[in-house]
Amino acid sequence: MFRALLLSIRQLGDPAFQKVLLKSLGLTLLAFVVIGAVLAALVMGLFYWFGWLDMDGGDALTAVALTVFFVLLTIIVLFRAVAIAVIGLFADDIVDAVEHEHYPDKAAAALTSPFREQVSVGLASIGRAVGWNLLALPIYLLLFLTGIGTVIAVYLVNALLLGRDLGDMIAVRHVPKADRRDWMRATRGKRMRAGLVGTGLFVIPFVNLLAPILSAAMAAHLLHGGPKNAA
Repeated sequence: MFRALLLSIRQLGDPAFQKVLLKSLGLTLLAFVVIGAVLAALVMGLFYWFGWLDMDGGDALTAVALTVFFVLLTIIVLFRAVAIAVIGLFADDIVDAVEHEHYPDKAAAALTSPFREQVSVGLASIGRAVGWNLLALPIYLLLFLTGIGTVIAVYLVNALLLGRDLGDMIAVRHVPKADRRDWMRATRGKRMRAGLVGTGLFVIPFVNLLAPILSAAMAAHLLHGGPKNAA
């Protein structure tokens, strides 16, 4: 597991990795600018509806502060989901670079992944992230009383989700649709380990900017079994 991570870190200098990093960071930033602007307009509109912005300056300032808080909280909560969805658009380049470097036989046998399928995988990732975290919200709130229980639950749920996302990134290149359910079942343990480590990368400041790329590369190593001659 950690050898897969080390090999992924070593390949960060690969031009293919750097191109994807620049494109994914730019697109992720654009996505959050749009999300932030829409959410701010909705929250401020709600405050205006209740008359908060018609009152004195202090109440208006409070409304603005709350709006900023909600926007930042939403960005923090959705960062992993949006970042993985974005990297899903370019995951083929990352996985292809890993395979050409370490698994040329896998690269030669890779299936063609239509762009629309990559978009579909990304949208499905966001849907699962939002849906499952909303379903788990009552559990998060209940465990909040334990102090650390909520953090552990959020980590585990998102590790499971990330493992599924990483599996999809590899499956679209190597597993026919008819066989994917069985393949997902057979690789559940490996995907969960990749999800646990990848989720850990997402919570480390600055490292989280590299987390989507490292997670995708790490999944390729793990799900391909790891190069036999890896140092």
